[in-house]
Amino acid sequence: MELCNSSSPTSFHLKSFLVSPPLSLISLSNSFKPTKRFPSLTISRKCHQSSHSLRKLSICARASAAPPVTDTVKDPLPADLVVEEIQEPNCRVRLSVEVPSIICDDCYKRVMNEFMKKAKVPGFRPGKKVPESILISYIGKDNVRKATVEAILKRTLPHAMSSIEARALKDSIRIKTAFSEMEKTYSSFNILKYDIIVDVAPEVKWAPEDGYKNLKIVVELDKEIDAKTAAERELKRRYKSLSVMRIVLNRGLQIGDVAVLDISATTMEQDGSEVKDVPAAESKGFQFDTEDGDRVIPGFLDSIIGIQGGETKSFPLVFPDSWKQEDLRGLPCQFTVECKELFYRELPEMNDDIADKLLPGCTTIEQVKESLLERCIELEQTAKDQATDNAILDQLRKMIEVEIPQTLFEEQGRQLYGARLLQIQGNMKLNDEQIATLTSPKAVREYLENQRENIENIIKQNLAVGDIFKRENLQVSTDEIVKEVENSVAEFKKHKQEYDEESIQEQVQEVLEGAKVLEWLREKSDIQYVTE
Repeated sequence: MELCNSSSPTSFHLKSFLVSPPLSLISLSNSFKPTKRFPSLTISRKCHQSSHSLRKLSICARASAAPPVTDTVKDPLPADLVVEEIQEPNCRVRLSVEVPSIICDDCYKRVMNEFMKKAKVPGFRPGKKVPESILISYIGKDNVRKATVEAILKRTLPHAMSSIEARALKDSIRIKTAFSEMEKTYSSFNILKYDIIVDVAPEVKWAPEDGYKNLKIVVELDKEIDAKTAAERELKRRYKSLSVMRIVLNRGLQIGDVAVLDISATTMEQDGSEVKDVPAAESKGFQFDTEDGDRVIPGFLDSIIGIQGGETKSFPLVFPDSWKQEDLRGLPCQFTVECKELFYRELPEMNDDIADKLLPGCTTIEQVKESLLERCIELEQTAKDQATDNAILDQLRKMIEVEIPQTLFEEQGRQLYGARLLQIQGNMKLNDEQIATLTSPKAVREYLENQRENIENIIKQNLAVGDIFKRENLQVSTDEIVKEVENSVAEFKKHKQEYDEESIQEQVQEVLEGAKVLEWLREKSDIQYVTE
């Protein structure tokens, strides 16, 4: 109990049918594989306190400055392609490509020459010229046609992409025309027609223009992070951990006791016609520390004061409007509480004799208090910086207008889902069946849809940060990148984990660039702090 507050069926991927090695610009697999995270990637605190939030965000905004899709020299063509570019929603471009017969004929000749070199036709010595009709008969007309269409695609696709290759997002290219349809067109007219769908880098529009230069940010801080309060709470927690628990006899629950409770709750319609259980408010063996009474539903502690072991009490309460679980806010419930066991604490005297037990290395209670306060001051600043970063990023998200390409949405969503799976696997050992279920296409699709708003918000923040980095010509030094990469690689080696240094370098650069943007924004913004 929480008492305390994808592509269409007609599209296909080039990897699925290319006989020769796949094109470098086509690499996205349709099957889900949890994204490899970099748990050991640690960015020095001095570079910026915001590195934690930016690691989590995994700035995909760099896609707005994507490198060219092709990095190889294009194979010259004997004629020009006919390419019509059609802009579609969500930063998607459709290219309708027509390959004239002169190019098709040239590709056909190349295919036949390759077959001639490699085919071992009975009755002909290797390398000896085989009549075309015999070669086709041996290989099969269908196989020749398929190989020719594949060759035409491989040779012409980089040329077809020329107009948008600098804007195309990696792993986003799809051929939408069915392969059988291309074969049919080629056989009938000796030309090839196909449509390409590709996502392009989104354009970020600010409202107002350059509004990020004069941000007015209100940062809401949780009172729980106050260093003095946190230090006192931590001292109390450590002190209580030294206690001996004794069973309460011959009296009811008092402040300071710990009760083991079975809790259930029901709610009913206003006319009293139907009683429903409230599973989210149920708990068995709930260990309730009465000194944490301010963290439970208002009225809960008062309602059970005096309860004895083995006794059951029933009482009505209403969940407050500020409750953590939204579906419980304002919900009136009838609670039933059975006290299973009741304990009181037998505490040692608070003096210097227990200082080392409270905090190893300390000899006096004052030393303990000073050390805890020093630690909490550091944690308070970290939490304050984190809250500031979150407030800035949230404000940036609201100030931009941008279409989100499906490629970025799926990439970011899969990163988040992959991180979630790693977290689940870290908390509990999953068997093969559970892993198969969690990594199934259905599970991934459901997660992406359920988390759509959250995923899109993260992408908007990332795009905004990336756009500011470019607009303001901010720089990250090579020395910083090299140092952080070395630190991260050392961590992987220390824990004997596999790593991809290129991926680490890319992520390090993203984090450092994002940290540079947030540092720049902090200096330019009017920031006000309020405590909730």
